[in-house]
Amino acid sequence: MGELRGALAASATPLRDGGAELDEGAIAPIVDFLVGGGVSGLLALGTTGEGILFDVGERKRAAERFVEAAAGRVAVAVHCGAQTTADTAELAAHAAEAGADAVAVIGPPYFALDDRGLLEHFAAAAAACAPLPFYLYEFAARSGYQVPLPVIDALRERAANLTGLKVSDTPWERFEPYLIDGLDVLVGPEALINRGLEGGAVGAVSGLAAAFPELVARVVTEPTEEGAAEAGRLRATVNTFPFHATIKHVLALRGVPVGPDVRAPLRGLDDEERSELERVVEAALVRG
Repeated sequence: MGELRGALAASATPLRDGGAELDEGAIAPIVDFLVGGGVSGLLALGTTGEGILFDVGERKRAAERFVEAAAGRVAVAVHCGAQTTADTAELAAHAAEAGADAVAVIGPPYFALDDRGLLEHFAAAAAACAPLPFYLYEFAARSGYQVPLPVIDALRERAANLTGLKVSDTPWERFEPYLIDGLDVLVGPEALINRGLEGGAVGAVSGLAAAFPELVARVVTEPTEEGAAEAGRLRATVNTFPFHATIKHVLALRGVPVGPDVRAPLRGLDDEERSELERVVEAALVRG
C-alpha cells in the first residue's frame, strides 16, 4: 500500500462527447505521463478532476481505471466527497474495494452544517473505507467553510484510520492551523509548498502538477522559497484561464492524448485563450 508523501498530482479526468462521457481509455496515458514526470502519487476525482460533477457510477468507473493504470507504481488516493453522506460512504467503500491507497473527502458544500453533523458525515465516510487511510480534504473556497478544529479532534477519537489532511486554504494564516501533530498534511497551494514542508507537512497535492508534474516534483523534493514562489506564479497565471480546460489543453500540447472536453457548467477555451495559453506553456517549459 503506497504512502501519500512527496509530490502528488491532482489528476484531470478525461472526457469525450462534449464532456458527457468519461474517456476511460485516456486515463492510462495520463497516469503514465504523471509517473514519468516524477510524482509519487496522484489524487483522482478531486477538484482538478471534476469529481463532484460526475454521478456515482462514473466516479466508480474512473476510480477503477486510475488504480488499474497506476499498477502500484505510485500511490492513488480517490476523492469521495459528495453532497450526501450515503453517496460519500458508498464511494469510499468502493475506493477501498477497488484497491486505492487512500480516500479523501471534502465537506459537503451548500448547506450550513454544525459540528455534530460534520463529524457524523466524516465518521461514516471513514468507517466505510476502514482500515484504508482516510484524509480530510480542507478547501474552504470549494466547500464554503473551514472544517472546525474540534471536529477533527473528535474524528480522531472516532476514526482510527484518519491519517491526515489535504489542505488547500490560503493565505498561510488560514493554512497553518491545520498543521496538526500526528496527522500527515499535504499542501494544496503551490506557493505554500516550501513553507508547509518547513512546518511539518509530508508532501503536496497539486493541481498544477496535473499538467506540469516535473516542476512541482522538483519544488517538493528540493524545496526552496524561490521554487515555491515560481510554482505559485505559474499557478496564478494558469488560473486566469478556465482551469480545467486549461489543464487538458496543456496535457494535449505535451503529447498526452486527452481531448478538451469538460463537464458543464465548466467551459472550454476559446481561440484567443488557447493562443495565449500556448505562449504561457512554452515559456514555462523553457524556464523549467
